[in-house]
Amino acid sequence: MGTVRQDEHSDDSSNDHLGGAAGRAEAAPTASGPTAVIAAALKRERARVGLSIGELARRAGIGKSTLSQLEQGLGNPSIETVWALSEALGLTFSDLVDTPPRRVEVIRFGDGPAIPSATAEYISTLLSAASPSSRRDIFLLRAEPGEPKVSRPHARGVVEHVVLCAGKALVGPLDDPVELLPGDFISYPGDADHVFDALEPGTFAVLVSEAF
Repeated sequence: MGTVRQDEHSDDSSNDHLGGAAGRAEAAPTASGPTAVIAAALKRERARVGLSIGELARRAGIGKSTLSQLEQGLGNPSIETVWALSEALGLTFSDLVDTPPRRVEVIRFGDGPAIPSATAEYISTLLSAASPSSRRDIFLLRAEPGEPKVSRPHARGVVEHVVLCAGKALVGPLDDPVELLPGDFISYPGDADHVFDALEPGTFAVLVSEAF
């Protein structure tokens, strides 16, 4: 399974454009899996909106060198980093991590583009991205007891729907989460602080993120 890890807090010493001295110092390995998808999407979408690496990094609140590495397929983005970049570009999370759709698609448990949190034992796998005519993404979440996964508000109007599949978790608004057992469902505003706190080992759930 291609899992990518966190490298959010890099310094700002890199050039705004790829191909500078730092980029030439060492040959870049070929990226694969979700890292390659994110790298290609970042370069494409940054060019589309006409932002320099420095300006996009500033808007997303990350280091220029971090963004430069991500665009070269060298970075290790966390969920938090991908969310910040997607919002700075005016995109959904799936716009940066999704691959072209197939007519029939099956994702086995444990497969798919798995992106972990930087702050908790929590991994999100995009199962289905929204079509151009809709705004909903489907994720598989896997989490372990320990530090809760606290998410900052997403774009205005986002609503999240969660069905707990196994384990036990506190899920929902940060100030009033609800304990869920297998089969339980919750819907809550995604444009306010919210939390997913696994209370048992092997906890996993399906999340649908819907924008209006």
